[in-house]
Amino acid sequence: MRKIQIKRWALLLLLLLLFAPVRTPAQSGNVQQKMPTESRIDELRQKGSQALFNLDYKAARQIFKEMGQLSPRDPLGPQMLAWTLWLEILNNSRLRQGAIYSTQSFDAHSEDRPDPRITQEFRDLIRQATQLARSRLQSNSRDSDTLYTLGVLETLRAGFSLTVEGRSLSGLRDGSSAVDKHREVIKLDANFHDAELTIGMYDYLVGNLPLAVRLVASLSGARGSKKRGILRLERVAKLGQWERDNAKLLLVTFYKREQRLAESLASSRALQEKYPGNYLFKLETADTLTWRAVAERQANRIEAANALEKEALTAFDSLIREYSASGARAPRLDLIHFRYGEAFLLLGQPDRAAQQFLAATTAAGGDARLVTRAHLRAAQSLDLAGKRAEALAEYRVVMTRPNTRDSHEQARRGLKEPYKKPR
Repeated sequence: MRKIQIKRWALLLLLLLLFAPVRTPAQSGNVQQKMPTESRIDELRQKGSQALFNLDYKAARQIFKEMGQLSPRDPLGPQMLAWTLWLEILNNSRLRQGAIYSTQSFDAHSEDRPDPRITQEFRDLIRQATQLARSRLQSNSRDSDTLYTLGVLETLRAGFSLTVEGRSLSGLRDGSSAVDKHREVIKLDANFHDAELTIGMYDYLVGNLPLAVRLVASLSGARGSKKRGILRLERVAKLGQWERDNAKLLLVTFYKREQRLAESLASSRALQEKYPGNYLFKLETADTLTWRAVAERQANRIEAANALEKEALTAFDSLIREYSASGARAPRLDLIHFRYGEAFLLLGQPDRAAQQFLAATTAAGGDARLVTRAHLRAAQSLDLAGKRAEALAEYRVVMTRPNTRDSHEQARRGLKEPYKKPR
């Protein structure tokens, strides 16, 4: 059981930021000149991916449907539609957890299960794309593009099984098979750098497992290296054809885990500049600035710490002003206030943290489950600030709301004794 849980944790991380669209045969290095239809597919694929990175799922679906109509024998259309469905589900989960890219932990809970019709639509799209890809592979078993497509489809199926349906073993099988297929792609074409995205993640995550677990995993041929994994992702970010931004997004998280905060910040800023419609990149930048401020203060570099803290808080304030005034559809002020509260807690300012968590509870259009979590975090912040009476009131509010994961359990503990910050 322990072994399965560790594998599941690793694959969940592997799939955390895997937004890997396929490369069409028209984009293969063996094709010298593209037909008009192929060029149009390239154009639509670029526009659809841009919409997805800017969190515009409706526009992305329309674009990818047009792709499918334009080239019905190409697996790219249904694969991209399945990808869009999964990403929208994950983004909704991110909102409910109060998480951003580098902090999210995807774990299937009954309260997060999507409409069964959406699940069936996802399965149908994956099945359709898989049949089209296998049909192509029958005519050329060494077609690296189509083999890559099959690996991506298996990765999507694995991610959906784990993060949406909670089916661990099925997800693990598909995930492992996907990595194997992408290794085959590299053997066929050493310059197919996009395929290194999944391999780089695999290397990093296996290398990040505890030593005892790595030794056990090595007996079944699973070997990894954090250094090698990051180097692979850096190569994709530099040389990949379609996956450069996906690699940068992964590097935001992995750099942060390795305390390479300056590099994480550079990656998030580059994505923020390229995709201004994605408020999560802006939140990611503000979050990383906060972590850098804490690191500088721990190193007794006070002047640098103060400057970074000021920049971080200014970034959060700017987000709140921008989206409060604009009434923009995509950004959620409840999530922005929630992350601002977490930043203040990290900076050791629980009073100001409580203010932001409480602001999250009253933000227009707030998600009910995130509001419950915000009340809980407000109560814990008030405890840390020495305001026990106010904290008790917030714990009681949590107990009146529908239970979200372990919110009631944490609130009951808070009612018995004051919250203490984990060491």
